[in-house]
Amino acid sequence: MSSITAFFPCYGDAGTIASMVVLAERTLARVTDDWEIVVVNDASPDHAGEVLAELVTRYPRLRVVTHPTNRGYGGALLSGFQSATKELVFYTDGDAQYDPRELTRLLSALTDEVDVVNGYKIFRGDGPVRTVVGRIYHTVVSRAFGLRIRDVDCDFRLIRRSALSGIGLESTSGTICVELIKKLQDSGARFAEVGVNHYDRPFGSSQFFRPGRVARTLVQLARLWVKLVVRKEHLTGEAALRVPARES
Repeated sequence: MSSITAFFPCYGDAGTIASMVVLAERTLARVTDDWEIVVVNDASPDHAGEVLAELVTRYPRLRVVTHPTNRGYGGALLSGFQSATKELVFYTDGDAQYDPRELTRLLSALTDEVDVVNGYKIFRGDGPVRTVVGRIYHTVVSRAFGLRIRDVDCDFRLIRRSALSGIGLESTSGTICVELIKKLQDSGARFAEVGVNHYDRPFGSSQFFRPGRVARTLVQLARLWVKLVVRKEHLTGEAALRVPARES
């Protein structure tokens, strides 16, 4: 089995991040001998920093990347991708809406002909309103950007690091998911898709479903659409962030 980096962005996830690390550690230990866990503490306003400080004393393969100021969801993912050192990179959110043990589902779909295994929600666990909003969002961005996956908003992904090293990422907001899939797709990455479970948040609430945040996201999506669809800058120019190739 290939080596694996599993990482989690963490913001307001003090109540769940420990369980995510523990479940990831147990799962990774069963499937490979060469693995690491990275948590990106994006200036979390709760006591997540204290929880993580305790965890690193117990789990030697855990590394914590701490942002002194909040960089946004995309900024946290950028740090996670940059910090990954293994052949495969798995990430999901630190809020326990996905189960890290289902990484095995992604691994079972990874063949030599696949570069990205993208999860899709079998059933959305946070209520009918967000289910409808999520479907509308997916339909709009998929058509606008020409995406060919079932669920762009499912943050449960396994990606070959070699595929990441060929693209550049810029977004610091939630639009990074659209940018990631669009650039991987346009770079020729080969996709497989696997259904995964999705749960309601056990602690806290989503920061996305607020009028101001939604408005900013729409503006950012429009700018991203101009860059990637109209100007095709990722196909003609230099990318802002590239994941370093794995050292031999």
